[in-house]
Amino acid sequence: MATRAQGCLRVIGGQWRSRLIEFDAADGVRATPDRVRQTCFDWLAPLIEGARCLDLFAGSGALGIEALSRGAAHCTFVEQGPRQCARVKDALLNLKAQHADVVAMDAIYFLQQTWHRYHVVFLDPPFESDLLVRALCELPKVLHPHNRIFLEWGADKPVLPERFEWLREKRAGQVGYGLAIYHHPAARG
Repeated sequence: MATRAQGCLRVIGGQWRSRLIEFDAADGVRATPDRVRQTCFDWLAPLIEGARCLDLFAGSGALGIEALSRGAAHCTFVEQGPRQCARVKDALLNLKAQHADVVAMDAIYFLQQTWHRYHVVFLDPPFESDLLVRALCELPKVLHPHNRIFLEWGADKPVLPERFEWLREKRAGQVGYGLAIYHHPAARG
């Protein structure tokens, strides 16, 4: 099996399965590994088709592109790095992806100002930052009542704020990842 070049990943499922996506690895982007993406989308399989998704801290765009490939209705990619945004836009164009937009903006600011609601949110910020905790605090107002949040982290598993609940979690080498849900105050059981 040939190894892919650094800065290149393949879509692992759906209509674009096996298509390659290039990203800016030299700029510190860490793409979600294939086996982690496979587990993520196994967990999300009953929910992803027709879902409105948010790929926050998009980086390579792998998670959002994988969601679109598997039938998500729409995905918003938020990334403040201009080179990463350009690469995600190029990948979407090459795939002829529709129902997607790329927002060049600070992720926390995006959460504070958007009025959209999302069924599925992907949170994979730089591991050595406090952005995961900050994003979780801002996230409730953008979540649809029937939601799932996929998170990735480095050494320390994050403590979820009130009303969030872990559904699943795993570890793959240096990467911890899990699926959570947010229980809206008005939602029942």
